[in-house]
Amino acid sequence: MKINVLDTTLRDGEQTPGVSLTKSEKLRIAIKLDEIGVNIIEAGSAITSEGEREAIKEITKEGLNAEICSFARTLKQDIDAALSCDVDSVHLVVPTSKLHIEEKLKQTKEDVLKQAIETTEYGKDHGLKIEVSAEDGTRSEMDFLKKIFNQTIAVGADRICACDTVGILTPDKSYIFYKELSSLDAPLSVHCHNDFGLAVANTLSAINGGAKQFHGTINGIGERAGNSAIEEIVLSLNTLYDDYKTDIKINQLYETSKLVARTTGVYLQPNKAIVGENAFAHESGIHTDGIIKNSSTYEPITPEILGRHRKFVIGKHVGSKGLKQRLNELKFNYNDEQFKTIFNKVKYLGDLGKCVSDVDLQAIADEVLDIKTEAKIKLEEFSIVSGNKVIPTASIKLKIDDEDLLESSVGVGPVDAAISAVKKGISDVADIKLEEYHVDAITGGTNALIDVIVKLKLGNEIISARSTQPDIINASVEAYLSGVNRLLENQDKN
Repeated sequence: MKINVLDTTLRDGEQTPGVSLTKSEKLRIAIKLDEIGVNIIEAGSAITSEGEREAIKEITKEGLNAEICSFARTLKQDIDAALSCDVDSVHLVVPTSKLHIEEKLKQTKEDVLKQAIETTEYGKDHGLKIEVSAEDGTRSEMDFLKKIFNQTIAVGADRICACDTVGILTPDKSYIFYKELSSLDAPLSVHCHNDFGLAVANTLSAINGGAKQFHGTINGIGERAGNSAIEEIVLSLNTLYDDYKTDIKINQLYETSKLVARTTGVYLQPNKAIVGENAFAHESGIHTDGIIKNSSTYEPITPEILGRHRKFVIGKHVGSKGLKQRLNELKFNYNDEQFKTIFNKVKYLGDLGKCVSDVDLQAIADEVLDIKTEAKIKLEEFSIVSGNKVIPTASIKLKIDDEDLLESSVGVGPVDAAISAVKKGISDVADIKLEEYHVDAITGGTNALIDVIVKLKLGNEIISARSTQPDIINASVEAYLSGVNRLLENQDKN
């Protein structure tokens, strides 16, 4: 059975505290959602503002395959605003719980029912598809819910949806609740919030109960604890169930997740299911050994399904096979005694709370194997000019293969200026891309030690590099150049 997906990243997801998307950002996300096969894109709430209407219009003008929808209250002015944006449908939200009707709206059930019917008729008369959605539906009286749905279906509602607005369902209750509504004469949608961390589980139970469509957001963003995470539901339906499929292109979910995180500024915890950076990362020796032999030992799905790659983390839990694999990838030759020494040094650093980066491992192995390599690029000196009303400017002197090179650059801050100057200086040597930059203060006070970690990419190779110093600019430049030299050395080996 095919399950349709209504993506509300651009409406419910944008209601995440601190998130406000521009017109171009909304369009970029909408295009990507359409590319991956989302059936319905809730592009926003047209009544919100002129800027919101302009953003929705940009999306509807794009000619996407997905149905474009606007959120609306049971007010004709909301329908008119949606019509002005040339949307295909309206997500018509009707408060149905006693709490919402009496305390929020200060109305009666009869008032709410009348408005719902009239607005549905008005939207249908103007050529819109209508999805009637019961706000706080899971705390509403079932008889009243059915009355709202049946009477709006009678005047043309195309779909119905019951919302678990404050996330109070459990999977058992969700199945029973949606099962009872699934017999009504319109396709049923499920819309869950994640206040108790059950949104995905409740959504899956609702689908088992007869829901033909689910609402969700990429990465599960949204108000409070967020919404159902589309990537988790889609992968669950695809992998854990035999009867349900969606139109979503699974191999594009990870890049879609990254786009939404980058655009909204709502970044993911590393252990986030499916799309978190640790979802396919392994450190434990037992796990690494199993993965090397057969990935299904400790992975329910392969990362390639999502367009991802697994990685082995070097730390206190690393096993000998995982460490050997990484040393082999770094093209080290060692005997058993040398490996034992490297292994013990890695374990020692892990016990101190340190995660061993590729550059750390390179330094350990070089010391143990007595490999003395000459850095291709050396930093001779640099200076920074920065201050109030002064554009941060960095000047550097590099030595590349014994030749001196002077370069300067500006940036949004002193670190950016320094890294930019280095990048300009080495541009003729290699096109190195900075994939990630992370900084932590690992001691207290204004003289705190600064730990800088960077991820750099050259061609298809990505490595991490690290530097710990009291000065963030020095640490950043040193980490960057360490990584650059390691990438260049690997390139020469290949």
